[in-house]
Amino acid sequence: MIVVLLVSTGAAWESAALAALDEHPGTVVLRRCVDVPDLLAAAGTGQADVAVLDADLPGLDRRVVDELGRHGLRTLAIASSPDTQTHGLWAWPSARVAELAELLTQGPDQLTPTPRPAPSGAAAQGRIVTVWGPGGAPGRTTLATALAGELGGRGLTPLLVDADPYGGTVAQQLGILDETSGLLAVARLVADGDPLVERFDAVQRRLSDRVRVLTGLPRADRWGELRPGVLTTLLERARHDGPVVVDTGFSIEPDASYAAGRPERNGLTREALEVADDVVLVGTADPVGLTRLARARAELGELLPEGRTTLVVNRMRSSLGWRESDVVALLRRVGAAEAVHVLPDDQTATDRAVVAGRLLVESGESALRRAVARLVDALAVRS
Repeated sequence: MIVVLLVSTGAAWESAALAALDEHPGTVVLRRCVDVPDLLAAAGTGQADVAVLDADLPGLDRRVVDELGRHGLRTLAIASSPDTQTHGLWAWPSARVAELAELLTQGPDQLTPTPRPAPSGAAAQGRIVTVWGPGGAPGRTTLATALAGELGGRGLTPLLVDADPYGGTVAQQLGILDETSGLLAVARLVADGDPLVERFDAVQRRLSDRVRVLTGLPRADRWGELRPGVLTTLLERARHDGPVVVDTGFSIEPDASYAAGRPERNGLTREALEVADDVVLVGTADPVGLTRLARARAELGELLPEGRTTLVVNRMRSSLGWRESDVVALLRRVGAAEAVHVLPDDQTATDRAVVAGRLLVESGESALRRAVARLVDALAVRS
């Protein structure tokens, strides 16, 4: 018996489809869903085998199709054109819905999403480095841009991604006129079923022959346009061209009201952490910053397995009266087993780079740049 979820939104073919499914002994309609959220909720029960959708269903995109697949559902779109391909699905012509039950019970190829073509050069994959830290401006963006610049200076072709759901500042820090959000442009491409093969380069900004940038949200309130899985899709695609450095938000706290398939603000940061090969957890060297860093480390440990995190203590300065070894020993006492790197409070170097809208590596030699170079050596980021 094939159990079906139907989402037709009043389409002209609805009555014929229902008649075909009800009359066939091998199919049963479990639920007529009203929209995408209702469909995903029904799929989450694990009771259905197939989702039959209208090809023009509002909110239908490749992420929804993938989510249905994760629940074990095959998906079929019904469209007026027999040659329509929508969100990775070959659509079944509405003129033939009378044959729908036979189609579902036979399990044809049309119920399998079309494969996404692999980007060229797929054998050479760069690593994804996600820079995260607690609230209080510990220097996430400054460190992320510095890492990308250092990688570019070593002959690699890094992509710097601004994935801060609270409104990132990568574009402002690097002097980019952010007329169009690269992150939202990718979200639209993914929603349209684009495999990010041909048009991915067009949504990036080039800082140099080596370093590329995907700008973030133009306004913090637009985080809701980023469906779950969009960031993972773009990062997995981007790593085929070289290493990827991701700047994130500060919070990974789950949203208690979250519903499957719908955007969750802090979910974007958790997604960036979960897909990363290396996580750089950064905090400041003062007492408040170190307390926040220790708490963030514990919070991160509940989300990620051990062995992927590097601790960075930022803005180390002599006025604190501490030595680097004191800071490292303190973190060890609270249970930190990861590598710890200390970056100096080099305000002159950071001011010079920010005012000019340039990468740290482009602003001449400095103590901070040398410390970032040592961090990159330790991460062993490869193209």
